[in-house]
Amino acid sequence: MLDLTDTHEFVLATARSFGAEVTSPWFYLQLGLMMAGGGIAFAIGAAIRSRVDITSLAMGWPAPLRMFMRILVGSAATAAFAILMTLDRVIMLSVTWPSRSYLLSVAAKLALAWLVIRLVTSVIRNEFLVRLVSISAWLVAALSIVGQLQPTITMLDANGIDLGGLRLTPLLLIKLGVLLAVALWLSNVASNFLEGRIRQSHDLTPSIQVLLIKLVRLLLMVFAVALVMGAVGINLSALAVFSGAVGVGIGFGLQKIVANFISGVILLADKSVKPGDLVTIGDSSGRISAMNTRYISVAAGDGREFLIPNEDLITQKVVNWTYTDKDTLVKVNFSANYDADPRVVCKLAIDVATASPRANTAKTPNCILTEFAEAGMKFSLTFWIDSPDGMDAVKSEVMLGLWDAFKREGIRVPYPVRELKIRGGALPVETIVEVASGPE
Repeated sequence: MLDLTDTHEFVLATARSFGAEVTSPWFYLQLGLMMAGGGIAFAIGAAIRSRVDITSLAMGWPAPLRMFMRILVGSAATAAFAILMTLDRVIMLSVTWPSRSYLLSVAAKLALAWLVIRLVTSVIRNEFLVRLVSISAWLVAALSIVGQLQPTITMLDANGIDLGGLRLTPLLLIKLGVLLAVALWLSNVASNFLEGRIRQSHDLTPSIQVLLIKLVRLLLMVFAVALVMGAVGINLSALAVFSGAVGVGIGFGLQKIVANFISGVILLADKSVKPGDLVTIGDSSGRISAMNTRYISVAAGDGREFLIPNEDLITQKVVNWTYTDKDTLVKVNFSANYDADPRVVCKLAIDVATASPRANTAKTPNCILTEFAEAGMKFSLTFWIDSPDGMDAVKSEVMLGLWDAFKREGIRVPYPVRELKIRGGALPVETIVEVASGPE
């Protein structure tokens, strides 16, 4: 525990040192030089940004080099300020005591530290993460430059709370946050690299690829967290109380999340559905565009995408049109008048189906007479197409072909006829004829 008396004396000593520095005329000279250098550096940076075209200069360069050059040009003012402060420091050292140019040295080092940090963080794509890492690293560098890094570390590590066998201090939390962010970022970079290698492997099915990618991401994340915990000195056995709380949370509020995760792993392992399959789940039909740990995305083809939980695919009936074979049977039901020859009707229907560009020539279409109904003869035409895509359009095309063939051969499609008898009254003759005969 840090002694409060020592802290008080440290603060008083710092205040006295700062007061002595402010009352010195050399302080205002350095401050003026810093303000003048800042104005000159700003003008230099603006001139460089206006005259340098990054797009044409870095054309054809790799993406990291383009980003590095963009950051370098954008930080030209910082680089110019660091150079000017360094030159002022060298001149001051040659004419007076080193202590009279201390602020110039600090300003030059802070500017140089910010420039280096911005260049190093140029490889990070996330803008928020770039700002967070840059500011955190610069604060650490600033404390180190002014010689207050170790006292700050001691103060942050002085107070804490004990949770079982774990002692939490502000310093431990800061270390944990920084290292965890870096470790998770590195694990994400590694997982993206491995994902690209897995997707390039043509020996693996799409479902196995997705399963491997998910497992690699999960394992790398768990490894990163365990590595960071060990690096900051946290014993994983001390987290038993937290794991118990997580277990209770899963038991009460996270059942669906865990069930969907386990269902997603099962679906990826048994390959019952995979990306690219055409499926029907309840009232939703479409092609699977993505499989995630919680849900699958089914593209309906009209701009909509159904996000269906993985658990529904395990517990509900799923129609997979492309599970083992993409060939799809199309069934067209139609009727013909009793004046027609049913054999001629069947032959016409088979000819129309065979003429369809999507019909599978290896499997002959078939047409059968299914029923002698009250309104006419009922037929069923079946034929195969090579893929379920556009099945409704193919069916409509064949029905239009049947209509043209029936018109050409004089075969009529039956329609219901109703006769109305009015008791105790009369209707005009033309009305009775129209109702009895039906439309032409």
